[in-house]
Amino acid sequence: MATKKSNSFRNAADDFLPEEKDKQKPFGPGKLAWIKDERTHKIAGAFFILFSLFLFVAFTSHIINLSQFETDQDILQSSSWKWFKANNVRGASNMMGYFGAWFSHLFIHKWFGIASYILLFTVFTLGTRLLFNWQLHPMTKILRYSFFIIVWISLLMGFIFHSDNLYMGGGFGYFGFMWLKSLIGSVGTGIFLFLYGLAFMIIVYNIDLKFKKGLVQYDDESGDRNRVAFSDHETEAEHMKQHYEDLHNQREPILNKEHAELIEEEEGIQLHSIPEIEDEVEEDTGANIEDHVEPISFKVDPIKEKKVEKIPDFELKIEQPKADEFVPEVIQKAVVEAIASDRPVGLEDLYDPTLDLPGYQFPTIDLLQEYEFTKIEVDRTELETSKNLIVETLKNYNIAISEIRANIGPTVTLYEIVPAPGVKISRIKNLEDDIALSLAALGIRIIAPIPGRGTIGIEVPNKKPEMVPMRSMIGSKKFQECNYELPVILGKTISNELYIADLSKMPHLLCAGATGQGKSVGLNTLIVSLLYKKHPSELKFVLVDPKKVELTLYNKIERHYLAKLPGDGDAIITDTKLVCNTLNSLCMEMDDRYELLKAAGKRNIIEYNVKFKERKLLPTEGHRFLPYIVVVIDEVADLMMTAGREVETPIARLAQLARAIGIHVILATQRPSVNIITGTIKANFPARLAFRVTSKIDSRTILDSNGADQLIGKGDMLFSTGNDLIRLQCPFVDTPEVERITEFIGNQRGYSSALILPEFRSDEDSGSRDNFDANDRDALFEDAARLIVMTQQGSTSLIQRKLKLGYNRAGRLVDQLEQAGIVGPFEGAKARKVLIPDEVSLDQYLNTLYK
Repeated sequence: MATKKSNSFRNAADDFLPEEKDKQKPFGPGKLAWIKDERTHKIAGAFFILFSLFLFVAFTSHIINLSQFETDQDILQSSSWKWFKANNVRGASNMMGYFGAWFSHLFIHKWFGIASYILLFTVFTLGTRLLFNWQLHPMTKILRYSFFIIVWISLLMGFIFHSDNLYMGGGFGYFGFMWLKSLIGSVGTGIFLFLYGLAFMIIVYNIDLKFKKGLVQYDDESGDRNRVAFSDHETEAEHMKQHYEDLHNQREPILNKEHAELIEEEEGIQLHSIPEIEDEVEEDTGANIEDHVEPISFKVDPIKEKKVEKIPDFELKIEQPKADEFVPEVIQKAVVEAIASDRPVGLEDLYDPTLDLPGYQFPTIDLLQEYEFTKIEVDRTELETSKNLIVETLKNYNIAISEIRANIGPTVTLYEIVPAPGVKISRIKNLEDDIALSLAALGIRIIAPIPGRGTIGIEVPNKKPEMVPMRSMIGSKKFQECNYELPVILGKTISNELYIADLSKMPHLLCAGATGQGKSVGLNTLIVSLLYKKHPSELKFVLVDPKKVELTLYNKIERHYLAKLPGDGDAIITDTKLVCNTLNSLCMEMDDRYELLKAAGKRNIIEYNVKFKERKLLPTEGHRFLPYIVVVIDEVADLMMTAGREVETPIARLAQLARAIGIHVILATQRPSVNIITGTIKANFPARLAFRVTSKIDSRTILDSNGADQLIGKGDMLFSTGNDLIRLQCPFVDTPEVERITEFIGNQRGYSSALILPEFRSDEDSGSRDNFDANDRDALFEDAARLIVMTQQGSTSLIQRKLKLGYNRAGRLVDQLEQAGIVGPFEGAKARKVLIPDEVSLDQYLNTLYK
């Protein structure tokens, strides 16, 4: 009987795992997997590199030893194939032997002459890209350009050396020239070659043949000749400006053929067609749309639901995991945006902030690493073992269940249990440690009940967790079609679905987790998500990195996406004092924005920007377009220890008030203790993101509930919006990927500087010197000042002892010295800092102070 049930379970498992049967088929998609294998690419790359070097030496040796060419040619063309025999002791004059001589004769004499060296460069480039796993996308352009260059050089050499050296142009160059000469003559052939080269230069470099642009300009009224030396950037900017002005003067693009025909019949006009628009995009971007926009998808075999007969009390149902549809939407997005920039009639008056950087290109998906994608494999033995252990553990405590379902995710499998009538949920919840003991696994978490499902969930970690690459998340259709104001990718759910949140609706995020559990990768994921969706004119970052190493990768995008205080300092803030000033400056920016909203009669940043784009708010009246500002603080624990209330107060103000005007705060810490995440901060951060922590106390500090201490690490996290907890697997984005993205953005034309925040001057910076009244100073003011400067100790008790004064008068003297800028502010138990180094400097300072 047991054998029969076991076979029944094996047959049922075979039904909901069809890929096991596919593996036994003689032919299938898996047979060609070696073509995409990285090892195959490396072997092919090494071959192409060595082969190109072999041909380079052979060609060079052939040209140098032309005197021995006829002898090698006689042997190569002999019918007895003497050169192929191993006992041919004479040998070839070519350094690469008879093979080298044969290839040289073929390429140099019969084909393209010395232009064959261009072909070697192309083969070498292909080999290096395969060997070092670089992107193959530029090879299409390289092959296209190499073909044009080889043909042109071969014909040119045939035109110049047609009667002297056949090897310069090869057979193609010689006979091609003779054919052209018979058609258009020698002069006509020269003109043809000149036009051929000029056309190639225009296609590649898009050179401007207008003589007046960048060289000479004429004044229409006076006729004077004014010479203007334009830089390359100014010329490029002028071209872009003219291009976009031309686009705005055109009609709305027609994307539907039937719609276009209908309008043409009604209005009697000829509209743009899609191929014409694609040609314009290809000319602007220098890329072939057909080469890039290719359907890409990953197939995940469906998992059927089957009953398990081994334990007749319930059925084990395996729900089908959903795979995200992956398409190169980033490339399509560039095409759509290029078409969409062709504004329809009637919208010319709308303000477009993206025209500040008209040539800006969003990062391409090729910048992200393409990891080998594997299907979610379900181990029948693992499923059966876990299911039986869960059921037996519950049965040992007299808890009956009526149904069980398995939902397989990238990191954990969720077993949903439907308890029998009369079973209390609390009884199952209390068995969390017992189930973990029976399964011998970490990270067991019981959800009792699952909101909206009417079931109890038991999360069991997979033995082989699946990595979630950032490339698959960015390229997913769901992310590309997302229309959130600030879309951020958080990861994949247990049901294998992409989870995207809107940062503008959170509106602030608190992120915490122990060291090495994926917190920094999570921050990079949030920032990269925004970089792929928002234009630099629509979004700015304020990055605070007390550790000085986590966020420095984003220095390259300072002139595009970052905001900072006035001055020449770094945009990545690492100094605690500058952090306090920056947060207070953001509070000033918040107050200024609320004044603008009040004057405009609008309630939030979206309504205000819409009205500004409609040009109902004029810059002459002080109005401006308001970009979103995202404040990212990587380690708030260090700031709370060093600054305390000076940091907590502006953070609380921003969290309470800044949502409506587009300022959002992301706090991250690896010490989620109550003295770091205070009640004031928690009350204003409803969205929480918890990675694995070490204790239940830390979990309750972050989430107000247990669970974060039972995660398995490596990006496993819980997301809370105040109502329920969602278990997610954070996408993985590596440091080289972030470097490629920031370098891609940083190499483009940006603003003249980062966004400058309002200037904030603290009491220490101002020194309160403006409030100092020289006529109201104490009679012993100068004596106290000299005493402090001589001893270099800003101590009230020192003034008491040396000048024999009471504490109150000594305290007033110290306050006056602080107002005058001679000593620094109060620093607790430490003595005040003396700001004047010696008595000579003091005398000079007092003379200027009394004037």
